[in-house]
Amino acid sequence: MARTGTTEELSAWIRARIEESGERAVPFVKFMEWCLYHPDSGYYMRKNPKVGKDGDFYTSSAIGDVMGRMTARELARLADRFGWGDWDLLEWGGGTGRFAAQVLDALEEERPDLYRGVRFRSVDNSPFHRQLQKETLERHAARVIPADETGWARLARPDRTIILSNELLDAFPVHRVTARGGELMELWVAWDEDAGGFRWEERPCFSPKLLSYMRRHGIRLRDRQTAELNLQAEAWLRERAQWLEAGAIVTIDYGDTSEELYAGHRMNGTLLAYRRHQATDRPLDWPGDQDITAHVDFSVCMEAGREGGMTDQSLRTQKQFLIDNGILELLADHAGTDPFSPEARRNRAVRQLLVSDQMSELFKVLVQTKTRGTAGPPDGS
Repeated sequence: MARTGTTEELSAWIRARIEESGERAVPFVKFMEWCLYHPDSGYYMRKNPKVGKDGDFYTSSAIGDVMGRMTARELARLADRFGWGDWDLLEWGGGTGRFAAQVLDALEEERPDLYRGVRFRSVDNSPFHRQLQKETLERHAARVIPADETGWARLARPDRTIILSNELLDAFPVHRVTARGGELMELWVAWDEDAGGFRWEERPCFSPKLLSYMRRHGIRLRDRQTAELNLQAEAWLRERAQWLEAGAIVTIDYGDTSEELYAGHRMNGTLLAYRRHQATDRPLDWPGDQDITAHVDFSVCMEAGREGGMTDQSLRTQKQFLIDNGILELLADHAGTDPFSPEARRNRAVRQLLVSDQMSELFKVLVQTKTRGTAGPPDGS
């Protein structure tokens, strides 16, 4: 189906939901959820490329196999720390399966002992992505079992699991709020009949969940400052941490600490949309036909991990993470003139991952670990 056709269908569906609501508008978090995860027309549920030349954006795993190899080394270090002979690797939101394939390839090559002992579980709610993962990971079929949100806990062992996510939390639907004259407002989405499109509406925020979130995390906005609040990311990480008895959570995403995300120079928040490799600040356009993301608040993620019983945490830039895991060892001297030789490709990938402002500093890697007997309270308090 043509991309524009899908956009028109989803726009009509969202407009109908808005018109049915008593408020004649919906909070942006609901609009974003529909745009990304509507079962038929949502961006992540459709059968079209998202990553790479034919998609809408690039990820670190699309730049050679370097990120996957370095991540495999980090996972191996963690498995060795726990002394596991056999263990579970649980990836959330793996998309095409390319990143997982890189990790498993590297484990098989560099640590065959750990590769033979790993049981890989991929959790993805998109049937399209699960099929792509099956094809991409066919060579590792003996190690792979697919899962979804309802069945993953039965397939993994909480006392010997590493949970891995790569650019997952930034795609969780977010609330948008702004400060106006000492009052907190939430941004809603309504239909503008005259303009023939969706428009923003500011409404007083009375949500106990949002007010509690901001109070608990010490978030104070300046007048006319707009920000995104990712309550789902906080809940997701806390719940995974509570489930885990012994193991680790490795979160790779772009974002920063609360201090940076709500600083005075970020008056407009971090919400962006990506379509055909163009970034825009117009997330209400092209429903279902563009990615919508917001920076991850890693301060909140670390606090959620502590609430779930994680006892050891490290937050590094992608650049530092790669250096710590030996990326410079991959640089190779070569006298050849072929820019497409394996050595030349690998060297370009290394330099791009280390130097690119969009990846080396914006992307962070959070590693949280738990040993047996440190589980947090069920309510996360």
